[in-house]
Amino acid sequence: MNSTVFVIAGFSALGLGILVFAASALAVRHDRGGWWLQATVLVAAGLLALVTGWLLGEPNPNRGDALKTGGLAAGSVVALYALWLNDRRRRVDEDRQEIERRRQDLENARADHDRERVADERFARAVELLGHDADQVRVGALHALAGLARNREYYTQTVLDVLCAYLRRPFDRAGDDEREGQVRITAQRLISDLLPHTSRTDPPRYDLDLTGADLEYFDISERTVGALTMRFVALHESNAIWGCVITGNAWFTGAVCHGILYLHDTRFDGKAWFSGFRARGPLRLARTRFLGPTKFDGARFHAALELP
Repeated sequence: MNSTVFVIAGFSALGLGILVFAASALAVRHDRGGWWLQATVLVAAGLLALVTGWLLGEPNPNRGDALKTGGLAAGSVVALYALWLNDRRRRVDEDRQEIERRRQDLENARADHDRERVADERFARAVELLGHDADQVRVGALHALAGLARNREYYTQTVLDVLCAYLRRPFDRAGDDEREGQVRITAQRLISDLLPHTSRTDPPRYDLDLTGADLEYFDISERTVGALTMRFVALHESNAIWGCVITGNAWFTGAVCHGILYLHDTRFDGKAWFSGFRARGPLRLARTRFLGPTKFDGARFHAALELP
C-alpha cells in the first residue's frame, strides 16, 4: 500500500514537474520583457519538481535524497543564471567603457580641431598685419607669429619662411623710415630665437631663405640650420654666423658684406658656395670646417681675411 502511494506521488510530482518545466521553458522562449529572473525561478522550480518526481517514482525511493537531488538541479539553474548575469554585466560595462572612450576621443578630436582652427586664424591675421602702416602693429604681428611657432612646432618652418620673406622686402636704408629698421631688427632676432641651439641633441633642421635681403646686426650664432640661402644678401655693420652647424647647403653667391662678418667656428656639412662673394670689411673664418664641396670663385676680400 505504501509503495503504491509513493509511486502515485512520484508520478504526480513528475507530471507536475514536467508541466512546470514546460511552462518555464515556454516563458523563457516567449519572454519579451527581459524577465529573466522570473523565468529562472520557474525553470528552477520545474527542475526541482521534475527531478524530485522522477526519483520518487523509483521503487523504494528516499524522499530526502530525491529532494536534495532536485534542489541541486534547481540550484544549478540559479548558478548558471548568476554566471550569465555577471557575463552580461561585464559586457555591458565593456560596451559602456568603449562608448565613453569613443566619446572622449571625439571630444579630443573636436578640441584639437578647434585649436587648429584658432591657430590658423591667428596665423592668417598676423600675416595680414605685417602690411599695416604702424610699425608697432607690425612688431606685434611678428611676435604673434613667433608665439604661434613656439606653441605649435609644426608651424616653425612656415613662420621662419614668413620672417625671411619680410626681410626680403625692398628696403632703402638711406631713405626708409628708421622705425622700419627696428621692425626688421625684431624679425632678425625672432629668427635667431626660433632656431635650435647647437647644444640641443638631434635638433630639427629649419631652412632659411634670405635671398636679396638687407641685414644689419643679423645674429644666428651657435644655431643649427638646415639649408642657408643668402644669395645677393647685403650685410651691414656687424653680422654673426659663428659657431653654427649648417647641415644643408649654404649659398652666399653674390653676397656683399659692408661691415664685419663673424663666420668662425662654423661647420658646413653640405655645399658652401661663395662664388662672387665680396667682403669689404673683415671676414673671420678661424676654425671653420668645410666638409662638403666649397667654391670661392670670383670672391673678393678688401679687408683682413682670417682663414681657418
